[in-house]
Amino acid sequence: MTVPLRASSAPVSLESLREQIERAERRRADTAVIPVSAPLVPLFFDGGLKPGATYAIDSSISVMLSLMAEPSTAGSWCAAVGFDSLSAEAAEGFGVALERFVMVPHPGDRWLAVVAALAEVIPVIAIRPPSRPHDADVARLSARLRERGGVLLVLGEWPGSEATLSLSEASWRGIGNGYGALQSRAVTISARGRRFPAARRTRVLLPGPAGAVVPFIPAAAPAHVADDVAATDRRAHLTVVA
Repeated sequence: MTVPLRASSAPVSLESLREQIERAERRRADTAVIPVSAPLVPLFFDGGLKPGATYAIDSSISVMLSLMAEPSTAGSWCAAVGFDSLSAEAAEGFGVALERFVMVPHPGDRWLAVVAALAEVIPVIAIRPPSRPHDADVARLSARLRERGGVLLVLGEWPGSEATLSLSEASWRGIGNGYGALQSRAVTISARGRRFPAARRTRVLLPGPAGAVVPFIPAAAPAHVADDVAATDRRAHLTVVA
């Protein structure tokens, strides 16, 4: 017996195949991340900046610039909106590639429209909001970021952030007892997010000796300090034995 084929069988199969391909492409896009400098990788649940996400940064422009350094050197364009006192030299000092860096220091009252327009073509955008946006505006901008796979870095609070980054335990290197010059700053950067209950932390030099963020390596103690510690250990050992 011959079973007649329905005329709609082929189109339905092709449509199903197309949907499967689109789902696979979306999954690949979801798993991709925008890279960050190696010392900052431990802060992020995905190992980098999640496309379509917003990250709030607690008042540290140095952290913001450090997050843009790796994407810009890897070939992605970055933008800074609303930072009227930020210089190109400062951005370059933290490792940002100026040939792929756009600055809009005075976006005006329509700063959200400026950010939304930039999000069409620039994957990493840092902003310093002059005022708290309305929830509807945040939702529209978030949808634009998800559609384009961009990332928003906000200096200050932002509703619905993927994570909030903060800086603490800062100490400068290079200054002795009345002499020397500042060479680098050791800091602890913490990240708290919706997808990880405990804070993630990393200790880095920011700025490092050359400006860009580098891993923190404890400075070796001076020789006389090491000798004093060793002598103290020996005395403690003799006391216990006695």
